[in-house]
This record gives sequence, structure tokens and C-alpha cells, in this order.
Amino acid sequence: MAETDRTEGRQADLDGSKIDLQFDRPHPARVYDYLLGGKDNFAADRQAAEAGLRANPNSRTPPRENRAFLRRAVTYLAREAGITQFLDIGTGIPTSPNVHEIAQAISSQARVVYVDNDPIVLTHARALLATGPGGKTAYIDADVRNPDAILRSAELLDTLDLDKPVGLLLIAILHFVGDDDDPAGLVNRLLAALPGGSYLALTHLTGDYDPAAWEGVAAVYRRSGVIMQVRPKASIERYFAGLEMVDPGLVSLPDWRPDPAEVGTRPTDAEVSVYGGVARKP
Repeated sequence: MAETDRTEGRQADLDGSKIDLQFDRPHPARVYDYLLGGKDNFAADRQAAEAGLRANPNSRTPPRENRAFLRRAVTYLAREAGITQFLDIGTGIPTSPNVHEIAQAISSQARVVYVDNDPIVLTHARALLATGPGGKTAYIDADVRNPDAILRSAELLDTLDLDKPVGLLLIAILHFVGDDDDPAGLVNRLLAALPGGSYLALTHLTGDYDPAAWEGVAAVYRRSGVIMQVRPKASIERYFAGLEMVDPGLVSLPDWRPDPAEVGTRPTDAEVSVYGGVARKP
């Protein structure tokens, strides 16, 4: 049984304030944690994850590939693109290496703002705020569907200099945003607040390779009260409109600048079913 079960039925205490853990319904961050083999999840999260696995036995593959892509993308941005500021929206439950660990290993001055709306992630804020000498991290309890709350927050403005380039990370988050909330518009609003030379790194589930299986998973989430909307490549390309794509463009995650050590262990596109890409704002 997951360690978090010990808190089921009550609130968590963080810095003297009570946080509703919302254990009675699944949350994408905790389902993701379960699929990665983590312990910070509740029965509702595990039930949703297991139902998803019955609909599509490959459901554990996308979280692993997303983590690998995140590591490669942040490494590219910090090492090759010279980015020292990151805004990670939909950060999820901490899984090492975190963005600040990757970035600060390359540049000790790197600054990172994490954003999530899961109360369990909030209880891990202290761990996220640990940082190396010279760098800085912050955490915002907010939703990607409210970009103004993110961009105007004191935590962001005290941590990042929005006159200098920022790496905007939207990893495995927009497929939890329905069309009614205009995900492309949300991306545009976030990018509009960032200067030229900033980058967008984004991944998104797709049904292009195995539509029946992923529609089955999406239906499981909907029955649990969670929006999941897998989208075709053409729809995901809209998020990069007006940006300069970094080679190799928008591709299946294992094809985005794979590490030599990963060659030969590549899952199939149908198993992954996630597109990812990185692009620069002119």
C-alpha cells in the first residue's frame, strides 16, 4: 500500500496551514507518479491507473519517455541554448533528477519556477525548493488554465527575470486541458509574456498510432472526472506556431535527440504515443 495512504481521510499540514489532499478523486500528477512506480498516490489514483492499463497495457511507457525527454530537453536548453531560467508548468510529484537539478548541474546560477495544482505536490514544496549555490527555485500552486495567476505571482517575479530568455516547459500537461479551455491560446498567452530568445519544450499524448487504445484510456479518465484529450500531430503543431523549431522538430519522443546509450532500447511509436518538440521564440 502506498505511503500516502496514511494521510487518507485527513488534511496535510505544511508550514502550519491545512491542505485538502483531495484523496477521493484521481489527479493526473498522482496517477503519473503511480505509473512511474512512485508512492505518492491514493487509492483513487491507483484505480484510475489500473483501469487505464487494462484499456492500454502500454500506459506505463509514456511517463517514462516523458521523463527521459524532459532530461534531454533541459540539458539541451541549459548547455547548448544557454538558458538559465525555467518555468515548469505541471511539474508533478518530484522525481529525481528534477529540472533544477539538471539545469544547475550545468549552470549553478540556473533559476526554476515550478507550477502545479495538486495539493500533494504542494506538500513536497520544501524538497523542490532545495537548490545549489547561486541558483534559486520557487513553487506556485496554480493551474495552467489560469496563466495570468502564474505570470503575476510574486514567486515568479521574485525568481525569474522576464526581460531575459526563459525555458517554458509544458511536459505532459496539455492533454489534460480540453478544447473548451483553448490550450493553444493558453500557450500563446504564456509565450507572449516571455522575451525573444525564450524556448518552449512541450510533449502531448496522441492517438495517431493506436487510436482505439488511447480513446479507451481517455474514457477511463473521463469517468473519473478528469479530462484527457489525445490529439493528432496537426493539432499539437499549433502550439509551436510562429516559433523556430529545433531539429529534429515535432517527433515521437524517443526520436528527439536520443542519448547514444538509449539506442537499441527504443519502444515503438504505438507504445509511446507522445509527440515532443522544442522551439525558440524569435
